[in-house]
Amino acid sequence: MNKTQRFLRDNIGFFFVLPWLIGFLIFKAYPFVSSLYYSFTDYDLFKGISKYTFENYVNVFANKQERTALIITFKYAFMTVPLKLVSALFIAYILNFKIKGVNFFRTAYYIPSILGGSVAIAVLWRALFKDGGLIAMILGRIGIESPKFFTDNNWALFMVCLLRVWQFGSAMVIFLAALKGVPTELYESAAIDGAGKWRQFFKITVPLITPVIFYNLITQLVAAFQEFNGPFIITKGGPRGSTTLMSLLVYNNAFGGAYKMGKASAQAWVLFVILVIFTAISFWSQKHWVYYADEDGR
Repeated sequence: MNKTQRFLRDNIGFFFVLPWLIGFLIFKAYPFVSSLYYSFTDYDLFKGISKYTFENYVNVFANKQERTALIITFKYAFMTVPLKLVSALFIAYILNFKIKGVNFFRTAYYIPSILGGSVAIAVLWRALFKDGGLIAMILGRIGIESPKFFTDNNWALFMVCLLRVWQFGSAMVIFLAALKGVPTELYESAAIDGAGKWRQFFKITVPLITPVIFYNLITQLVAAFQEFNGPFIITKGGPRGSTTLMSLLVYNNAFGGAYKMGKASAQAWVLFVILVIFTAISFWSQKHWVYYADEDGR
């Protein structure tokens, strides 16, 4: 066996991952690093770079439009994540019982999460709740005046949040798997001691599934801060910017006609840093509320 054959034999695994590695470097690593560089410039997609500046980062907090988008993003995340986790855990807890047709209900609740990222679902959501839409017609038939779901500042953001909350199927399935892992003898012992269902839930179920709650918290937090489809398709950021999340503002600055790539890059990096901070805080806080069983299962 010559040196070439020996080299190929010893490094065959590298050649299998090489296509992925090339794709990662070109489509992930390079844009990631270059966006940091462009964030310190006034880079225009067609005019190029004329100066280097920190102004992009200053404007994220000084400019009213950008500051408002940041605040709305926080509102969206802090409304969506808790509602989605509570809904997913509540439905998973119910579906954990042996009830008739439980498999059908599990499938029915999971389907929206499969279709959730679809543009078609966002379009359907807009058609259902728009002025004069199906929901407005149903409410009108029973004598209730329909709110202006997508044209009223007080409703628009909530309706975009509700679309994401409705897609709780993936979190529900993970919760359901965790609930299946809780030892039944613990419930039996608690029932003998006189503990009701609610006490069993908060004293046994919740502590034992806190690692899964923590996992779902992180994944849903990341998804909420990156939300784009709903606000873009349903409201276009309106009315009057009330649903313009930071991700939508980044898109508008980069590709919505302004082509201010430097400004958009800075906004994206601010959003990234904020998400890293929240994730770090979550990991730090887990030692105070997440229960991990030791190797002996105690």
